[in-house]
Amino acid sequence: MGKLQFDLAAYQEAAHKYRKDLLRLPIIGIQDTLKYMTGRPGIRYKESVAAVSGDAQFGPYKPSRSTDFNLNLNFRTLETYFGSVVAKFEPNSAISTLLGAIGATMGDGQAQTPTAKEVLALIGKSLSEHLNDAIWSGVRNPSGDTTADLFDGFDTITSKEIAAGNISADKGNYLKLTEEITRQNAVDIAKDILFSLDPRLRAQDVYMFCSQDFADKYNEAYALTHAGLPYNDKYDQVCVEGSNNRLHIIPLYNKLDSKFIHICPKSNMLVGYDQMSDAETVMVKEFDPFILSYIATMFFGVQFESIDKRRFKVIELASEATTAGKD
Repeated sequence: MGKLQFDLAAYQEAAHKYRKDLLRLPIIGIQDTLKYMTGRPGIRYKESVAAVSGDAQFGPYKPSRSTDFNLNLNFRTLETYFGSVVAKFEPNSAISTLLGAIGATMGDGQAQTPTAKEVLALIGKSLSEHLNDAIWSGVRNPSGDTTADLFDGFDTITSKEIAAGNISADKGNYLKLTEEITRQNAVDIAKDILFSLDPRLRAQDVYMFCSQDFADKYNEAYALTHAGLPYNDKYDQVCVEGSNNRLHIIPLYNKLDSKFIHICPKSNMLVGYDQMSDAETVMVKEFDPFILSYIATMFFGVQFESIDKRRFKVIELASEATTAGKD
C-alpha cells in the first residue's frame, strides 16, 4: 500500500484522551497469568502487606479468666518499580499491520484506516507480552534496559528467600524433588507433593503454578495408570487426584524454564501496579521525520503476601546433578 498521511496532533490527542485506557492495556494483556493472582492497584514504590494471625481461643466460661492476645503481623514488602519505555514506530507500518488484521477478519471491502487510538493501543498491548514473560523470571537491574530488568519475579524472590533460610524444609514451606518428573511418575510425584502440604494449606482451594510440560506429563501418567477406571472419562486433568478438587493444576507458558512449582491460594500472589496517579503517563512525540515515539511510564512489581506454610509451598525440581547419581 502507498504511504498514508498521519497527523501528529491526532496521535498526541489520542495519547492524552485515552491515557487511562492505554495504561491499562499492559495489565489487561497479562490476564492469562493475572487471573490466577491478585492485582493490587494504586501501589507506587513500596507498601507493606501482612498475614495476620493470633493465638487467642475460647475456653470454658470463667468470669475471672483473661489472656493476652498475641497478634502476629508477618510483614512483607510489595514493591513496584518505576519503568519507562520510548518505542519508536512508523505510523504507516503500524497502520498496515492493523489493516492486514482487519482485512483478514472483515474482508478488504470493509476495512477502514485505523485511528490513532487503535495504533497506540496496538503498541500498548504489545508491552504486556514482556511483562508476562518476566513475571516469574525477572531480576531487578536498575542499569538494565528490558522488562526483565524492571522487577524481581516470583522465582527470583523465591531463590532469595531460600538463600536467606526463610523458605526451607524445616519451615514446612519447601520440598526438593530427588527425581526427574516423567510420564511414568508424574502422578506419584504430584501426590507426594499433595501429601506434603500443611493440612491448613491443603484444606484450601489452591493453585499449583507449573509448566505446561509438567501438566502434559501428569496427563500422560494419569492416562497410563487410570485407563481402566470408570471415572477416568477425560484426558485433561485439572486437579491433582486425591485433593478433593482443591489443588488446581495451572500450567503457564511463562513457567517454561522455571525450576520451581509454587502452591498457594490466589490471594497470596500479589501483582502491584499504579493506574491511579498522574505519575504514570503516555505521550507521543516526533523526534525524527516520519517516525513517532510512544513514550510511557508505569509502576509494576510482584510479591507473595505470605510464605508461611499455611498459605504457601514451593517445590524445587530435581537438578541434573541430583538425578545423575540415580542412573
